[in-house]
Amino acid sequence: MVEVARSGWQIEQKGIDWVAQDERHSRPRSLFWPWTAANFSFFTVAYGVFVVSLGLDPWQGALAVVIGLGLSYPVVGLVGMAGLRGGAPTMTLSRAAFGFHGNKLPTFFVWLSYVGWETVSVTLGALATRTILRRLSPDLATTPMVVIGFLVTTLLVVLVAVYGYDTIIRVQRWITVAVAVAVAGYFVIIIPDLNFGAPTTGGSLALVVGGITLVIANGIGWTPGGADYSRYTKGSPKSVVWWTAIGGATAPAVLMLFGVLLTAGDPALAMAAAADPIGAFAVKLPTWFLVPFLLATILSVIAGAVFNLYSSGLNLLALGLRIPRWAAVTIDGVLMVLGGLYLIFVAPSFFAPVQSFLIVIGVVTAAWSAIFVTDLFLHRRSGYDKDALYSPAGYGGVNLAGVVSLVVAIVVGLGLVTSLDPNIRAVLGYLLTPAAQAGTLGASNIGVAVAFVVAAALYSLLSTTVLKVRSR
Repeated sequence: MVEVARSGWQIEQKGIDWVAQDERHSRPRSLFWPWTAANFSFFTVAYGVFVVSLGLDPWQGALAVVIGLGLSYPVVGLVGMAGLRGGAPTMTLSRAAFGFHGNKLPTFFVWLSYVGWETVSVTLGALATRTILRRLSPDLATTPMVVIGFLVTTLLVVLVAVYGYDTIIRVQRWITVAVAVAVAGYFVIIIPDLNFGAPTTGGSLALVVGGITLVIANGIGWTPGGADYSRYTKGSPKSVVWWTAIGGATAPAVLMLFGVLLTAGDPALAMAAAADPIGAFAVKLPTWFLVPFLLATILSVIAGAVFNLYSSGLNLLALGLRIPRWAAVTIDGVLMVLGGLYLIFVAPSFFAPVQSFLIVIGVVTAAWSAIFVTDLFLHRRSGYDKDALYSPAGYGGVNLAGVVSLVVAIVVGLGLVTSLDPNIRAVLGYLLTPAAQAGTLGASNIGVAVAFVVAAALYSLLSTTVLKVRSR
C-alpha cells in the first residue's frame, strides 16, 4: 500500500485506493479549512443577490439562505462520515448502492458537475480580473491580459490539485485566512454607504421555496466530494459530520446574507452581478483596495477550483480510467481551460447558462445524494467491504435499486424545473403546464427537492424488498 505524503511538497500517489487506518493522519477539525476555503468566494455573495432577485424581500431572502444551508450541508457531512467508515473517495463508495458498473452512471454526471464548477470558478476569476483592470486603467483590460491572467490562475489550480491532499489542506488554510481578511475589509468599506430606504415587496411562498431550492442546489452540489477528504481522517464520526457541515456552511452563511443585505441597500447590483458576479462588487471600491480585492478573488477562485479539480480527477478513475491520479487531474484541467475560454469569450451571457447548469446538476446531485445517504443508514452501519468496492463480484455489477431510483428521480425532478437559457428551457419543465412554467411554481425549481425525496423513498422501498442490495 502506497503511503500518502505526510510532510514536504510531494505529489500524492494514492488514487481511489482504500486508505488503511495506519495511513490516516488527519483529525476531523482539519476538515474545516478545505471546506471553508472552497466556499469563501465573492461569487457566494452573488448567490445572495440571485436569491433576492427571484422576487423576495430581504427578510425572505435571509430566511431562504438560512434554511437552504441548514438543510444541505449536514447532508455533505453525512457523506463525509461515509469516507471515515469506508476509507475511499465518495464515488468509489457509491458502488455499494449502484453496483460496480451501475455506479458509472451517477459518477459520470458527478464528474460533469465538477468540471462545470471548476470552469465556473476560473471564469469568475477572469471576469473579475477584467473588471478590476478596467477600473485601474482601461489600457490594462485587454484580451491578452485577461487570457494571461486566466491561464496563470488555471495553471496554479492544476498544480495544487496535482500535488493532492496534503498540499490542498495546507494551501486552503492559508487561503481561508487571507480571504477572510479581505472580506472583512470589504464589509467595512461597503456597508456604511448602503441605503436601505427603498421600499421592498415580498414574494410568494413559491418564490421563497425557489430561493431555498437555489441555496440547497449550491450546498448539495458539494456532496459528491464529502468523502474525498474525510477518508484520510481518524476520530469520531459525529465530529466528521459537524466539522464538514460547519466548514462548508460558515462562509456561505456570512457571504450570502451579505449579498441579501447588499441587494437591499443597492438594487442595481443584482443586474450587474448577472453579468459579472464578482467584478460587480468591485465597482464602488476605492482604488487603493482594488489590488487586495483582486488578489483575494484570485485566491478564492483557486481554492474552489482546486477542490473541484481534485475530486473530478478521482471521479475519472472511478469511471474506470486506468491512469495515475495526477494524469486524470491534468485531463480535467485541460477541459476546465477550454470551458472557461468559452464562457469568457463566446457565451452571450454568464448568468443564464450558469443558472441552468446549477439547476440541472442540482436535480441529479440531489437524487444521487438521497440514495447514497439512505444506503449509508440502511445498509452500511458496519462500514464498507474493502474488497467488494473494487470488484464487480463484490456489491454486484448493477444494483437495480440504486439505478432505477436515480433515473426515476431525475426524470421527475427535471420535469419540475425551468431554465433561463432558451436552449435548455425546451427540455425541462415537461411535467408543468405552460402557465406553471411561466409562474411562481416554475420559478421555484421545486424539482430539486422533489428529486431528493423521490430518490430516498424509492430506494428505501426497492433496496429492502424486491431489489435487495447487499449489506456488509
